[in-house]
Amino acid sequence: MMRPNIQGAEQAMPRKVRAVETASGNEVRDNEKVVTRRLAPEVRERQIVLKAVDHFATHGFSGSTRELARQLGVTQPLLYRYFPSKEALIDRVYEEVYQWDTSWEKLIKDRSVPIQARMVRFYSSYAVVILRREWIRIFIFAGLTREGINSKYLARLRERVFLPVMAEIRSAYDLPAPTGARQREIDLELIWSLHASIFYLGVRKWIYGLPVTDDIEDHIARQVDAFLNGVPAALEHASKEPARSKPPSKA
Repeated sequence: MMRPNIQGAEQAMPRKVRAVETASGNEVRDNEKVVTRRLAPEVRERQIVLKAVDHFATHGFSGSTRELARQLGVTQPLLYRYFPSKEALIDRVYEEVYQWDTSWEKLIKDRSVPIQARMVRFYSSYAVVILRREWIRIFIFAGLTREGINSKYLARLRERVFLPVMAEIRSAYDLPAPTGARQREIDLELIWSLHASIFYLGVRKWIYGLPVTDDIEDHIARQVDAFLNGVPAALEHASKEPARSKPPSKA
């Protein structure tokens, strides 16, 4: 059986027909470009921000805006049309990734719920937000190279989570409020130990590439249980200890 001569058939096709088909193909590609160009400004901005989130989570904050635009798949002038500087884009990425749920603050202070249940609920909800690839990696990169991003977030964490949680623990266990800078420092260091143990799950997974538990809520429940079985006693002991004097500085 003879095979059809495809090449010959194409060559035999009238030039006018081939020209029309080529023109149609070019028209489709041009229309696709027009659709891309005609994205609504808010849609285009959102597209750039989401691509920037992935870019910074993968590569950090180094590199020029020209390279950044190439990685994002847009032209540098288009990037500047939406974000006048790299810092402006980074600020927008911060707003996108580090969103804050105000219901957390209400939950922490809701004394109709036992303190242990409150803390498990809060940290379980909080973990859903922070134990993501982009959250962890951008936070680490920012700590190394972008002074100011992390400090802004950590200041919020201190005022809206750390201090209120420790105040609720003291209230739940009938412990007096801290009376001086030393006791407040002890409170902060203790709550940092719990918070860091949960944050470190994300570091193990997204920085070190190590496996972590699939049942995050169960892990958090154990961490909170261990924390509350030791911290009230530690706070009581600390309130009775005299402040240690600092060694004299060497001349």
